[in-house]
Amino acid sequence: MAWLCRISLGFSITGALKFLVLILGLLSLKKVECRKARILNTFEYSAISCRAHSASIEDFGGIGDGNTLNTKAFQEAVNHLSQYASDGGAQLVVPAGKWLTGTFNLTSHFTLFLHKDAVLLASQDINAWPVVDPLPSYGHGRDTAGGRYISLIFGTNLTDVVITGDNGTIDGQGALWWQQFHKKKLKYTRPYLIEIMHSDNIQISNLTLLNSPTWNIHPVYSSNILIQGITILAPVTSPNTDGINPDSCTNTRIEDSYIVSGDDCIAVKSGWDEYGIKYGMPTKQLLIRRLTCISPYSAAIALGSEMSGGIEDVRAQEITAINTESGVRIKTGVGRGGYVKDIYVKGMNLHTMKWVFWITGNYGSHADNHYDPHALPEIKGINYRDVVAENVSMAGRLEGISGDPFTGICISNATIGLAKKAKKYPWTCTDIEGITTGVVPPPCNLLPDQGLEKLGMCDFPSDSLAIDTIELQRCSYSMNSLM
Repeated sequence: MAWLCRISLGFSITGALKFLVLILGLLSLKKVECRKARILNTFEYSAISCRAHSASIEDFGGIGDGNTLNTKAFQEAVNHLSQYASDGGAQLVVPAGKWLTGTFNLTSHFTLFLHKDAVLLASQDINAWPVVDPLPSYGHGRDTAGGRYISLIFGTNLTDVVITGDNGTIDGQGALWWQQFHKKKLKYTRPYLIEIMHSDNIQISNLTLLNSPTWNIHPVYSSNILIQGITILAPVTSPNTDGINPDSCTNTRIEDSYIVSGDDCIAVKSGWDEYGIKYGMPTKQLLIRRLTCISPYSAAIALGSEMSGGIEDVRAQEITAINTESGVRIKTGVGRGGYVKDIYVKGMNLHTMKWVFWITGNYGSHADNHYDPHALPEIKGINYRDVVAENVSMAGRLEGISGDPFTGICISNATIGLAKKAKKYPWTCTDIEGITTGVVPPPCNLLPDQGLEKLGMCDFPSDSLAIDTIELQRCSYSMNSLM
């Protein structure tokens, strides 16, 4: 304090006291700022597993300036952290910044965590994206007959993987891919943002996904999958930018997500024509809840059209769709084979729709010309209840297949407000069988009304799916603990 005493000699007693108060105030402020810094360096989240080891992408040479390519840093980080798989697992933290990267593969017992101000930018160098074989249940790519570009974040034959953050962002920078697609210049099918194959115990949560080249999240041939708190944004005219597509998966939960896309917000799939029939792996035990969707040219939830391995036991509730083509749509056709059965939808709130109920049995788009024209899909046990819709062009368009009627359709407690310029006939029904109760406007004759005393029909099953009982752990980390 000698320095303070020397300064004080040149001031009056009052001035010295004021100066002392100023110094103490600055010291106090500095103490608060340090405390804030320590708080900001600690982060928490909920996950299926917490990790014993952590590292930052910066520890592996990553540079978040938006220009430096970090593909090597990401892959080296994952490869290094894989050594801890049997020792409590490891976590890779992506701090604030813009991290340009090409594709990289994940490992088991691993967490990828994105800071709230972290943005992963997908490389736009198309020639640098590796190409992989088509999915066996599809036979060839969706855009071309050949292979497909590997996804930005990819993993296969994994267990216990978490991709999460504090609402960090993954930006696919898809405009270049969309242009190439429209110009028919692509050699292979466009990449997804996230694809996990042949894996078990997967969590994808609390992220924002932007401008994917095509599908955003694609779990395939996998089980025990939790997807929650996801925001997906793409121009509504962008091609095939489906939001979340569970494909030949068992025990999946999708919840609390907001999706604006150029295609179906959620599309449930299980393989394409003869390839999906041969592979024979259904999607089943799927729970979807608290979804908000905007997709003017597609569905909030689509079942198919690639459903040749079967889709069963799907439970969707608390679905909100705004300016979207249809609510829950079933898409299939001759040659698909497979089945869609035991589907339960409860609590849809729809605003400005083309159709509320849409079941299509004449969907084309075959994998190739080798599909079996005798492979007819089985559509049965389709249940909707507690639906409110407004400004709708047409209540229902339900079209089965001649000689292969779609059966067991049940609609209960549905109030549909038609738009001023609605279609003359609110319902069209062909080759279907079912029942209704409490539906306005009155449905077609193929869906006879059972009376208001039957309002309780079409309800959810009373049992719970296994994925709905999973308990998350609260994980807490300090940046000071990073390697």
